[in-house]
Amino acid sequence: MSDTQQRIDELVKGNDILLFMKGSASFPQCGFSGRAVQILKACGVEPKAIKTVNVLEDEAIRAGIKDYSNWPTIPQLYIKGEFIGGSDIMLEMYEKGELQQMLGSTTS
Repeated sequence: MSDTQQRIDELVKGNDILLFMKGSASFPQCGFSGRAVQILKACGVEPKAIKTVNVLEDEAIRAGIKDYSNWPTIPQLYIKGEFIGGSDIMLEMYEKGELQQMLGSTTS
């Protein structure tokens, strides 16, 4: 495992709610990242409970996260170490109530 992959692995396993995104929760720098943050807020997640990683600040993480998850796009959400998906999957899960259920055990 490369240093970058190890860093990503530690982040994923060390945070209950982790969002790799462009920008930050308070200042998203792309529409998809902004939508991901809004979906988490709509699920009742406090912004301070979301650990975000700004991929624009670290090219190694930006490239490495795509290999780590085998998912080509950003943002990427992880809940308790499990890869959930990007903003489209988050929205689908939110509309079905599945994301709220997953996050319920994390936010309570």
